[in-house]
Amino acid sequence: MGFDPTGRLLLTPDDPDAPARAERLRELGVGGAPDPAFDAAARDLARLAGTPFALVNFIGEREQFFAGLYAAPGEGTGRTMPRDRGFCPYVVVRRKALVLDDVGDYPRFAGNPLVDEEGIRSYLGAPLLDADGRALGTVCVLDRLPRPWGRAGLESIKAAAAELSGRILAGKTP
Repeated sequence: MGFDPTGRLLLTPDDPDAPARAERLRELGVGGAPDPAFDAAARDLARLAGTPFALVNFIGEREQFFAGLYAAPGEGTGRTMPRDRGFCPYVVVRRKALVLDDVGDYPRFAGNPLVDEEGIRSYLGAPLLDADGRALGTVCVLDRLPRPWGRAGLESIKAAAAELSGRILAGKTP
């Protein structure tokens, strides 16, 4: 985490693994284009969690790419986002799931553009890990309402990430 001399805490964690991750994503042939199988996985996650948004997100050196995307009807969204927005970069750097029942309860995230501009209030995400433990990206669900994800939500997102990681590493999309 860096410090901005203007007095604002920087939102994006340092990510020394970004170049190696980008190379690994190229080797695996994922993260560069929308994939209908990843879209289906995102749709299934959204349905399971009952959320308006779900992503299969690969984190590059400068941006995030949603190879899998589900947005509820009327909730248009693009396939890319700068690395300094959202919560997935934290999941990737930590290599651990992140549960935010109400983003407003966490000062670190309260000023995030995803919160201020898009109205996201809750997040649940887990890393997609390769065999060496390197985080390639995330699977996540988001909502505009606070949500008590609980242990069941955490275990569900971690299981979905583990299953999808296995399929990616085996060369099979979901």
